[in-house]
Amino acid sequence: MGKRRCVPPLEPKLAAGCCGVKKPKLSGSGTHSHGNQSTTVPGSSSGPLQNHQHGDGSSGRENVSDLTLGPGNSPITRMNPASGALSPLPRPNGTANTAKNLVVTAEMCCYCFDVLYCHLYGFPQPRLPRFTNDPYPLFVTWKTGRDKRLRGCIGTFSAMNLHSGLREYTLTSALKDSRFPPLTREELPKLFCSVSLLTNFEDASDYLDWEVGVHGIRIEFINEKGVKRTATYLPEVAKEQDWDQIQTIDSLLRKGGFKAPITSEFRKTIKLTRNNHLAVEE
Repeated sequence: MGKRRCVPPLEPKLAAGCCGVKKPKLSGSGTHSHGNQSTTVPGSSSGPLQNHQHGDGSSGRENVSDLTLGPGNSPITRMNPASGALSPLPRPNGTANTAKNLVVTAEMCCYCFDVLYCHLYGFPQPRLPRFTNDPYPLFVTWKTGRDKRLRGCIGTFSAMNLHSGLREYTLTSALKDSRFPPLTREELPKLFCSVSLLTNFEDASDYLDWEVGVHGIRIEFINEKGVKRTATYLPEVAKEQDWDQIQTIDSLLRKGGFKAPITSEFRKTIKLTRNNHLAVEE
């Protein structure tokens, strides 16, 4: 069952170190809703989002579905046999020092476990980890049990320094995901953690300019009340649900609160941004 914690139990000072869903079938009209969330962004074409595959909110966070790379994502990362680390693609736009490459390691998940453990037991937070502190958009996902059911997932599309960002979203995803009750001490032995860093944001030419299982997507649209809305899925969502592009887009529209009939003409008004992601799970 995944790595639960990276430290001895009940030790006061610890060493530093959006998510499968039920699989309803969508009709071609894409009118199914998952209780997903979106953010209202009045007068703005960009900015932080909240709640990716389920739930609602507007605090600059996004709940996400699955953050684990699948077989179709092999171009995104390369396994380093010596370290077991994932070597990423180039850094995302807007982050410093593009000459450097970030290495996504299991230590990031280990750190998240340490942070959560310390919080639940009232211990001081663990010392800063050794992995890079470069800024990235990031997500933390918690799953539980043999079937790895989603237990919490929230992240941000704003680049954050990884040390503080992972610490913040570890607790936010574990304790403040509105779809679930807060995680408890008793659940720690059954938990799995995934950390995902987003890269390579690109404006798509249209709403079909992306590949299922490869790209995460974010859509912006104007709802039936004239309000700008956004909604996001990471790459694994459509693949796990066995959706095609149209079904995925229509699900995102419903997630974003669009209640009117979805037509091919309306889909053409969507602005879509695609991205890749780097992920590791423990």
